[in-house]
Amino acid sequence: MRTLVTGASGFVGAGLMRHLLKCPAREIVLSFRGKRPPDHPRVLSVDSGEMGAATDWRSALDGVSSVIHLAARVHIMRDTSTDPLAEFRRVNVDGTLRLARQCADAGVRRFVFVSSIKVNGETSPAGRPFRADDAPQPADPYGISKFEAEGGLHELARATGIEIVVVRPPLVYGPGVRANFRTMMEWLRARVPLPFRAIDNRRSLVSLDNLCDLLLACEQHPAAAGQTFLAGDGEDVSTPELLRRLGLALGRRATLMPIPPFLLRTSFGLLGKADVAQRLCSSLQVDISAARTLLGWTPPIDLDEGLRRTAVAFLAESTHGHAKSQGHSDSR
Repeated sequence: MRTLVTGASGFVGAGLMRHLLKCPAREIVLSFRGKRPPDHPRVLSVDSGEMGAATDWRSALDGVSSVIHLAARVHIMRDTSTDPLAEFRRVNVDGTLRLARQCADAGVRRFVFVSSIKVNGETSPAGRPFRADDAPQPADPYGISKFEAEGGLHELARATGIEIVVVRPPLVYGPGVRANFRTMMEWLRARVPLPFRAIDNRRSLVSLDNLCDLLLACEQHPAAAGQTFLAGDGEDVSTPELLRRLGLALGRRATLMPIPPFLLRTSFGLLGKADVAQRLCSSLQVDISAARTLLGWTPPIDLDEGLRRTAVAFLAESTHGHAKSQGHSDSR
């Protein structure tokens, strides 16, 4: 079985490659742009160049039966583009549909598209997790581009017969995670007092291992064709509870102060980080029952195990980085 993975050099892509390589019968085609990845006897690397409406994927699709499409222009906190929506559409819509059309022409059976929970919206109603069949409410250019790509893919499926599967993950964490999740670990490791004790919200997350397992189920299961699935660990937590449990995984007790959420929102807003406050204070829950019912899928690991694996990798990386810098210091 030969599978094309786009975006394999990213955080999720690297994790997915590790999962795929556990199966000896797998042949993997990896598309890359720029720096060539390390050689592997079961991986064919193809330089696809910049993803857009003119990208030629034909050399990467020879003999491929399925595609897991991760490559995208990702959400940017402070986008400086003059027209952010046009930039997101150029890559996430035009680039995705160009790939999918060439897949259909090449006889690829299934196309798994990693979208985003932002298609559903930024916050879920209190006590009512998002479902895949909810009316989409994307609010930013990234979410809009993912929604438009989903629509184009389903139209292509109706016209050509290619099997499309859409997966919408919320925040993904795991070994090697960066951005805000890593910042939280750095706060906890440094024992920084955090003003989040009074927050009463519920957030869904998905560990890298759980997401990769779901993607492989979507690639293979007959019932996945034409479906949209929301990804998650199956347990929702508040921001303070997440920090407490992440602190335990790191061997640090979280020190949390009860600052009223409206003051947090105001303070973050004055710092130009209103979107960060929204993620910390608001709820975003997802219902993964469709994957459980249609695919018989259950998250292989629970939240605490996901946090433990993330913390172990973070601490090992931090220790290695400290030792390396100490070595440089000693050599001077």
